[in-house]
Amino acid sequence: MPNTLKRNQKQETRNEKQQRMTTISTVKEMQQAARVARGEGKRLALVPTMGALHDGHLSLVQEARKHANHVTVSIYVNPTQFGPSEDFEEYPREIESDLKKLGEIGGVDAVFAPLAKEMYPHGQKNNVTWVTVDQLDQELCGRYREGHFRGVTTVVSKLFHACMPHVGVFGLKDAQQFLILRRMVQDLCMEVELVGVPTYREKDGLAASSRNVYLSDTHRHQAPIIYKALQYVRTLIVQGETDADVIRHQLNTMISLNSEGVVQYAQVVDVDFIQPVTQIEPGQELLVAAAVYFENTRLIDNVFVQSPDTL
Repeated sequence: MPNTLKRNQKQETRNEKQQRMTTISTVKEMQQAARVARGEGKRLALVPTMGALHDGHLSLVQEARKHANHVTVSIYVNPTQFGPSEDFEEYPREIESDLKKLGEIGGVDAVFAPLAKEMYPHGQKNNVTWVTVDQLDQELCGRYREGHFRGVTTVVSKLFHACMPHVGVFGLKDAQQFLILRRMVQDLCMEVELVGVPTYREKDGLAASSRNVYLSDTHRHQAPIIYKALQYVRTLIVQGETDADVIRHQLNTMISLNSEGVVQYAQVVDVDFIQPVTQIEPGQELLVAAAVYFENTRLIDNVFVQSPDTL
């Protein structure tokens, strides 16, 4: 087959993928599109994002396709999950690039990219209806980002109402977020199945994040120590270490001694209420998590681990 014909066929395939993907900007239009898809007997999946899409986000789209035959990706930088001193204004907004990436990988039926007035009709400051999940937001990121998870649960609830998915697909890099959303869905009897996808990592182990672009070359080289330290302490738990303070100390020390990163937290919590563990129990499911600053760039990472049945 001539090379020109092959190129034309590839271009036609890309164009077909992009043509099938509809961009929607209003809640009313999104709900109508979801009703039509449901009426056709399709199973709907939603991948919520704040844009600036990277390979980690694209892996969520691929996973969503395994659980549904209609996939919506939402792109919305939600102001209510940013604190007063956080990077809401600087957070990358690359909608044209995002749409191009989604069109190229295919498998996306709709992109929901609403304006702020669609998500907060009375304005962010005048919003009076919130969704909160008690207790689970007290530790890890919640301890340092007041109101963050209230913003997350509220906006995800709005997205569920707008996009009407059967399945919501989330990355487990944001483990506390996933656990909180899972509890919200259970407690509020939401008819949405949540799927948690293992963290997508670069070749050196660094968790994919939109904020990685802010790292200097030196700090980008150092940042994989976070995951290496998490892997090390996970091994300690699997091998029978029961003192959670030992795990915390080892995690903190390994990161601090091998990088210029400033550890905000290095913590071991249970997965039900996300509370710090003192003594690790047999067969206990745990989340070991860390947040580290490299200058002004805050990176988070975690591992789930189950202790041995007999200790």
